[in-house]
Amino acid sequence: MEDKVKNTIAALEKNKIPVKYFENEEKAVDFLLQEIGSDNSVGIGGSITIFNLNLHQILKDRGNKVYFHWLETKPEDADSARLIASRADVYLTSTNALTEKGQLVNIDGIGNRVTSMIYGPKKVIVVCGTNKIVKNVDEAISRIKDNAYKNSQRLKLNTPCAITGKCNDCDSSQRMCSVTTIIDKKPTKTDLNIILIDKELGY
Repeated sequence: MEDKVKNTIAALEKNKIPVKYFENEEKAVDFLLQEIGSDNSVGIGGSITIFNLNLHQILKDRGNKVYFHWLETKPEDADSARLIASRADVYLTSTNALTEKGQLVNIDGIGNRVTSMIYGPKKVIVVCGTNKIVKNVDEAISRIKDNAYKNSQRLKLNTPCAITGKCNDCDSSQRMCSVTTIIDKKPTKTDLNIILIDKELGY
C-alpha cells in the first residue's frame, strides 16, 4: 500500500469517517452487497465509478428498489429519481477527489449529489479509486477541473470545456461546475462511509 493511501485512510479515521480498503473491485462489490440489505432502497448519485461497477443493475437484479436518474429517459422522471434518491435507505456515489487530510472535495452542476452526501439518506457510501487521492484541497479542485470536460463530452453538452478539453470557467447555461463542497469531518447526522479501492476508477 502506498504511503499516500495509508495517510488518507488514517486521516479519514481521524475525521470520524469509516473507511474500508480493498485491492480490487470484486471484493469491494461483495462487501457492499453485504452492507446493503436486500430490502433497502438505494439512491445513486451521478457516478462513472458506480455505473462501471454495474452496482445499479446488480442491486436491481437482487430486488432492491434503485433510484438512479441516469436510468431515466424523461427529464421529469430524472428529477423525480434525484429527489427520491436523496431520501433512500442507502445512497451510493463517488467523490471527485479525496485529500490526504481525509477531505472529500466535489463540484456539481445541479447539486443533488453533493447535498445527498451530506444530509438526507440514512446511510451514504462513497466508492472511490485510489487514483482520486491528492495532497490537499487546491490539488483536489485542480484535479476536478482538469477532468470536468470528460463529463461534458460524455453528456454531449455545449460547454467550452467539451470543445477545448480544459476548464474555461465558463458562463454556459449547461455549466457543470456550479456547486463546490468540502467535507472536512463526518457530518453530524449522516452515516458517511468510504470504500477505497486500489484501482483507477472514474474520472
